[in-house]
Amino acid sequence: MMAVRQEKLEALLNETRLFAPSEKFRHGANAGDPAIYQKADADLTGFWAEEALRLDWFKRWDEVLEWNSPWVKWFNGGQLNAAYNCVDRHAASLRRNKVAIIWEGEPGDARLLTYGMLQREVNRFANALKSLGVKKGDRVAIYLGMVPELAIAMLACAKIGALHSVVFGGFSAEALRDRINDAQAKVLVTADGAWRRGNVVPLKANADEALKETPSIEKVVVVNRVGRSGRAPVPMVAGRDVWWDGIIADAPVECAAEPMEAEDTLFILYTSGTTGKPKGVVHTTGGYLVGTSTTHRYIFDLKEDDVYWCTADIGWVTGHSYIVYGPLANGATTLMYEGTPDFPDRGRMWGIVEKYGVNVFYTAPTAIRSMMRWGTEWPAQHDLSSLRLLGTVGEPINPEAWMWYHENVGHTQCPIVDTWWQTETGMILISPLPGLTATKPGSATRPFPGVQVDILDEDGNSVGPGAGGNLVLTKPWPAMLRTIYGDPERFVRQYWSRYPGKYLTGDGAKVDNDGYLWLMGRVDDVMNVAGHRISTYEVESALVDHPSVAEAAVIGKTHDVKGQAISAFVTLKEGAQMSEALKEELKQHVAKKIGAIARPDDIFFTAELPKTRSAKIMRRLLRDIAEGRALGDTTTLADPTVIAQLRDQYESEGDAD
Repeated sequence: MMAVRQEKLEALLNETRLFAPSEKFRHGANAGDPAIYQKADADLTGFWAEEALRLDWFKRWDEVLEWNSPWVKWFNGGQLNAAYNCVDRHAASLRRNKVAIIWEGEPGDARLLTYGMLQREVNRFANALKSLGVKKGDRVAIYLGMVPELAIAMLACAKIGALHSVVFGGFSAEALRDRINDAQAKVLVTADGAWRRGNVVPLKANADEALKETPSIEKVVVVNRVGRSGRAPVPMVAGRDVWWDGIIADAPVECAAEPMEAEDTLFILYTSGTTGKPKGVVHTTGGYLVGTSTTHRYIFDLKEDDVYWCTADIGWVTGHSYIVYGPLANGATTLMYEGTPDFPDRGRMWGIVEKYGVNVFYTAPTAIRSMMRWGTEWPAQHDLSSLRLLGTVGEPINPEAWMWYHENVGHTQCPIVDTWWQTETGMILISPLPGLTATKPGSATRPFPGVQVDILDEDGNSVGPGAGGNLVLTKPWPAMLRTIYGDPERFVRQYWSRYPGKYLTGDGAKVDNDGYLWLMGRVDDVMNVAGHRISTYEVESALVDHPSVAEAAVIGKTHDVKGQAISAFVTLKEGAQMSEALKEELKQHVAKKIGAIARPDDIFFTAELPKTRSAKIMRRLLRDIAEGRALGDTTTLADPTVIAQLRDQYESEGDAD
């Protein structure tokens, strides 16, 4: 097994297939001059200042960059408003009647919102929030499926200077509760439910459960999504709950944009951390909007008449940056889809591409690998000739999936931009520029102009081609996180303490002899499951919460489709009986505590877990077992026989499966 993995790694670094952009694509590209890299390297602040001028500012900045590592200020002294830049300025231009948002519901219903219509809806909800007592600096939690009201609510918060905290609609009541309480949100925006593979996700019921322990929430706004189909109405709490339609009915359609300092917080977005406590990543207004709009325009080569579709959920940073803020700041037509790629059939996504004439398609390697399994007949049934550019996001894409995407979706005519970035980075940092970069299947190629990276060994030395190490960022970038909400010490400790002055990404990387970067995945205890970051500690805590479980250790295991699958090693309390039924019960328990995305793929019962003499669980040895690798150093184990027994058990049960 180890030899096979090593061969695959060597094959990646020795990848020789190069796909250069066509002359036609290069000629019309937004970034077609290679001097863009030299320009950004020679004058970092000048490069970003020029890009910032594409936005509308109420007051010009005093200084482009103030950098006292790890603390940064971009466009300090400048004033602007994100909603004004994403909506108002377009609604006041020739784009007023241009479609801003195309929305496709899972059952097949659809809506088109022009920039003029979007302005009206954002203003109405902004005024509705004001009527509920929301003011500048307040936090608003948003727990919705992929409906237009999600984007409208985000922009309405930005319009009046409130901070939004979007919680992925697949998360459980407990996960929602924890995020509301950390942010001390004043208002929650949710829905009666959301459609998912023909079933209803009970968002309001989950919210009601969460709100039993969220004292900061004063009001709940409920979108009527599934009730319109004749479903029974959900319970509403008198004095607390109000319907979205009702509260906006008489709301004024004019609302002035609140002038925001460039360094004022735009939103908080929670992501898993190695301690298990979700981290509230703080993004500010000016730098974030400059970074996301610039990368969106150049990397996706945006044209005025493009229909652009990022398939992510807005509950994750990809949706924030590349469904809402980046595209709308650029005056794009952005598509939102409520459902899954395989409902009602496995051709749904390709049917949407055909229906709306999508030009730019941005999705996850997880989705591509699933589509590979389903077969080429599904994309072949639809006219995909409108596509001119493809993208990937979420985790590294293997060359086989890259080639399948290239041949069966792009029909060898579409450049592929394989992008690397994080919740914390806010914007894409490593990616081809499609008019300039010859791409290699599986490589994110090189940093975006102005972005500086390095690969360091454990001692902080730069490694050469072929050697792996920790990916770090050596210069500030506009959309970088400013802190962790309420916990600046954790911000410094987690990202800036390992290599002072350098941002530790937590990802491993290698560079080949051509200078192309290859991302190798997480090096900490956060798993990347289908593009979603899940803390091992969070899953372990959920397992131990079950009355039968004494202890648990969780690791991420390589998975062909999801990137990583969750494997759990569990010791039971005295008297608890091992059984397949209990395994299933534990999987369901984790799904209830955290969400379905965190449900373990495998659970292995064991009498003991491998621990050091100081009682620390050695998860790296469990990963070695799961990946079929030779075991690393075992000298610090309190009982070396435990790991040998676990390996035999894992191999035996794996063979049985």
